[in-house]
Amino acid sequence: MDSRRKFLITFIRVGVPAGILTLAPGSQAHPKRTQNHPQQPHQKEDESNQPKLDPKLILEANQKEIKKNVERLYDLASELKAEVEKTDSVRVLSVVMLKKTDEIEKLAKEIRSRAKG
Repeated sequence: MDSRRKFLITFIRVGVPAGILTLAPGSQAHPKRTQNHPQQPHQKEDESNQPKLDPKLILEANQKEIKKNVERLYDLASELKAEVEKTDSVRVLSVVMLKKTDEIEKLAKEIRSRAKG
């Protein structure tokens, strides 16, 4: 069980910085280009009535959300590390620890999807 503890600590030490590095400026993936499909005339009229969203505002909102999520991810990883250190995982596998790992995984996936755009 000591190997499990070492694995979790290594996962936290490597995973959190790696996740943060993927969010560094310049590491965002290029947006996929969509193919132009011929549109029907009534679709063009509908699109002209819709307000245009400013891409810069969308990117700024995504950036704020990513920063907030990274902070939360760091807090969760720190809490998980403390839980691993205080739990005797040889005898007991903490449910709290498992829930934190699930929450960390979900948050990391959300950060990754926002970073991709």
